[in-house]
Amino acid sequence: MADTSFFDRMAEANSAASGAGLCSICKGSRRLCGKDRCPLMIKFYSQQKTMPLIDAKDLAGCSPPAVFVGRHGYPKVDIGPLLPPEFGDTSIMDTPERWMGKTIDDIVDMRFRLVRGKFRIDARDFKAAGRIVDDIQGLALAERPVEVEASFRQRPAGRVILDDEVQPFGPSARLDSMRVGNGRFERNLERSFYDTDLKASGAVVSAYRNGTLISEIQKAFAVGTMGLEKNRRFVPTRWSITAVDDMIGKDLLKTTKHLETIDEFRIYQWEQLDNRWCILLMPCTWRYELIEAWYPNTTWNPLGKEIDIISDCEFFDGRSEYAHIGGCYYAARMAVNELLIRERRTAGAVIFREAHPGYVMPVGVWNVRENVRAALLTEPHRYDSLGPALAHVDRVMDIKQGTWIRHSGVLRDWMVQRRLDEFY
Repeated sequence: MADTSFFDRMAEANSAASGAGLCSICKGSRRLCGKDRCPLMIKFYSQQKTMPLIDAKDLAGCSPPAVFVGRHGYPKVDIGPLLPPEFGDTSIMDTPERWMGKTIDDIVDMRFRLVRGKFRIDARDFKAAGRIVDDIQGLALAERPVEVEASFRQRPAGRVILDDEVQPFGPSARLDSMRVGNGRFERNLERSFYDTDLKASGAVVSAYRNGTLISEIQKAFAVGTMGLEKNRRFVPTRWSITAVDDMIGKDLLKTTKHLETIDEFRIYQWEQLDNRWCILLMPCTWRYELIEAWYPNTTWNPLGKEIDIISDCEFFDGRSEYAHIGGCYYAARMAVNELLIRERRTAGAVIFREAHPGYVMPVGVWNVRENVRAALLTEPHRYDSLGPALAHVDRVMDIKQGTWIRHSGVLRDWMVQRRLDEFY
């Protein structure tokens, strides 16, 4: 599901930075890349706290519970548990719904305590792998932290990975064996696990409607516990995150697209992790756009001298191509529709996001989903027309409305199309 061209650009940018030799010259102290803090050093210090605790081939602790399914070489992929070298309630380590208000240092420190075990399987024929698949599936379905003992082929080690789709995680090593303690399944996920006649989309939506956290649904979806028996397979974690956001968003849209429109322009504003947000809701039928502005010296604009702006949009009939922005597009769309469902209204939505240099490293799609959710829980600023609403955006954001409009399909459409209410 990943958009190849978008991630190719990211890879090229990071490769160029590496080729320039800045990191080896800087050594994390001279800020040659322009960032306020070195993202490599943030990860290094977090690793240093974990490495003394895993200086062996055996590890025991309580998984949050958490699992990871890789994507390289698909359908032959690595699967395994994420396991911290500690016992007790570790649930927060893999529950991004609880991370609002935490700093990047907090998040990286927490995530780097999770050691990833790796075992190679065929994602389409996972039952052939035997007991380890049963253990991984049971772990993903567990309601609370579960004790896990793992034996590795070598001492776990780590490498730096920057990925805006998935949360950071710590060192990794190939598994020789693992033992998973008893854990009670989350009731909604257990129901879909045993219902082999229920399609995956139905299982995802049912669990969501019955109160299961999206992060929990994504894990269950990734390890082949949902869908028709003949169609079940392991899905790379990166893909499962976006697939679940997309399924839930589309299901909400079946209702929200046909509701009465709001009767005002609204601006919701928010700031977190040096990301600045303005969310514009317009009194019209469904249309949606996410516009991201990456400042120089941020992760996806490491060498640029200008702000890099990318956008994707859809109108009432939706879109058929995968969004260039990636999983963030679907996460934010889902969050907007949660608000519309609560209010029993529909609207057009344009989300403006500025990623400033303080956002030194990506922490996952959850950052977009949970920040948009949080923003939409605040009291909005209300206006009678688009002009004053965009003037509010000017006051909050560094980038002015003219630039946003040039990069916006929804706003340009609004300004050139005649509407029925203009004739009354």
